[in-house]
Amino acid sequence: MKRFALSLLVSLLFVSVSLAQQNPADAPASKADIERYLGAMHTTDLLKNMMASMTKQMHKTVHDMLEKQAKLPPEFEARMDKMMDDMLKDFPVDEYLQAVTPVYQKHLTKGDVDALVTFYSSPTGQKILKEMPTMTAEAMQAASPIIQKMMVKTMDRVQAEVAQAQKAAGADSTKKTQQN
Repeated sequence: MKRFALSLLVSLLFVSVSLAQQNPADAPASKADIERYLGAMHTTDLLKNMMASMTKQMHKTVHDMLEKQAKLPPEFEARMDKMMDDMLKDFPVDEYLQAVTPVYQKHLTKGDVDALVTFYSSPTGQKILKEMPTMTAEAMQAASPIIQKMMVKTMDRVQAEVAQAQKAAGADSTKKTQQN
């Protein structure tokens, strides 16, 4: 029993020494650290700008889709645009930030957050934040033909697989009918 107590005491001593030597930068990021990081990144403004960009893209997508539809009232597109605008305008930014904070805490240390805040507070970091929405929009536009081509290939493949599955199911059903 004394041996067990002694080994337990020694183990606790080593654990406490190693914890005492832990670098504060390696500590998990606190909620306040993440809020400081999200503030330095102007996340609220970025989200609002992203919603505005999404709105424009969604309007174009709906317009293109509705052009192919027949027998819709003339005001239908305007109604759909308003519905999407209202949805995105009411996006719960604060609720979103509260939901993602624990995710950032899980993956970032206090040192990581300190370095990110330092970077995003620098002139280069501020430039990145300022240019990011435009760069993202332009990158999406540049990549759009590639994505559309992949979507067409994917849809063609899905349709071929569906047709093959239906053909196989039809053959199985014919065999069962003939066996009965």
